[in-house]
Amino acid sequence: MTRTGWDVKQSETAKHTSNPIRAIVDQLKIVPCPGKDLISVSIGDPTVFGNLPTHDSVVDAVIDAVKSSKANGYTHSTGYEHAREAVAERYSHPDAPLTSKDVIIASGCSGALDLAITALANPGQNILIPRPGFSLYQTLADSKGIKVRHYNLLPEKNWEIDLEHLQSLVDDQTAAIVVNNPSNPCGSNYSRAHLLDILQLAEKNFLPIISDEIYADMVFSGQVFEPMAPLTKTVPILACGGIAKQFLVPGWRVGWLMIHDRNNTFKEIREGLLKLTTLILGANTIVQDALPTMLHKTPRGFLTATLATIEEHAKLSYEMLGKIDGLVPIMPQGTMYFMVGIQIEKFKDIANDMDFVQKLVTEQSVFALPASCFAYPNFFRIVITVPKDKLKIAYERLAEFCAQHRK
Repeated sequence: MTRTGWDVKQSETAKHTSNPIRAIVDQLKIVPCPGKDLISVSIGDPTVFGNLPTHDSVVDAVIDAVKSSKANGYTHSTGYEHAREAVAERYSHPDAPLTSKDVIIASGCSGALDLAITALANPGQNILIPRPGFSLYQTLADSKGIKVRHYNLLPEKNWEIDLEHLQSLVDDQTAAIVVNNPSNPCGSNYSRAHLLDILQLAEKNFLPIISDEIYADMVFSGQVFEPMAPLTKTVPILACGGIAKQFLVPGWRVGWLMIHDRNNTFKEIREGLLKLTTLILGANTIVQDALPTMLHKTPRGFLTATLATIEEHAKLSYEMLGKIDGLVPIMPQGTMYFMVGIQIEKFKDIANDMDFVQKLVTEQSVFALPASCFAYPNFFRIVITVPKDKLKIAYERLAEFCAQHRK
């Protein structure tokens, strides 16, 4: 048919692409109270307030990479060999050994998740994702015509997976289970016993796991992070990680995908991943070149100090929020997030979490993220990398707000 005029429409892929956080936040009217400075505890970016800079050695590694002029060109689509070797060395385990051939450097952990989901699932198939959970899983799946099924997490059990519910969602069109540990938005860190239960379910159903481990090792005192791969000899796992949060540089956009194959189960998946990497011709080469230094020469004390600060903020948050009638804070075990339940029945004019955060920002100039963004209504998420003095002010305002709206 001959065209008679301009009629340019967006593609089906574009139509189906939507970030739940953006969609929900855009419904809110973010108009702070004129007499109070806005305190945003909503953004999952540890660099926003400037109180948590990266280590000098990390900066120097990138400066050296720039000055060398050796990383200015294209690299292999899977990443520099020395960058992949560095990741393999850092995360290899006797029970889950890695070589550079098992690593793909991606454009951030989100890029690694995109590769994993795209390689494992076809349009019309489904993947199982956590509720509450990181909204990007749904964004990536929806854009490709892949269906999502949300499995429940249990707040009363430190956000462990409801395994019975998870099993009920599995059918012959299920392509993979996504597990996020440690968790955004929950701040949970699963025990070895719980991870083994998850793996047992995956093995029973012959389902591969996409393990989002961007917060690997970011756990508080008394906690131990357990990667999933060393705990199984049968379940194939695509583990995703990156430098964004551990090194406090989310804008540098380098992550990785680690292929933990079992019995050559991922033979076709490896081929598919290699093809998919050619879509963007590789991640940021400057940061890739600096990666071996970042992973192997950054003092361990840097992450320890960062976590000590975040844990201090978590304890402050739990103490202050726990005194506010109508709120139910759940102490995190790691990451940089804090989930707070809202006892809606205790308030005279609060309908849900959306209503709560809308009125909170309008009346008190404090903006938290409604947990509806994570498919979990009547909670809100706080980012606890915000400076301590600002957190205190925010919680004092929260107490005043709740007192004014309680029955």
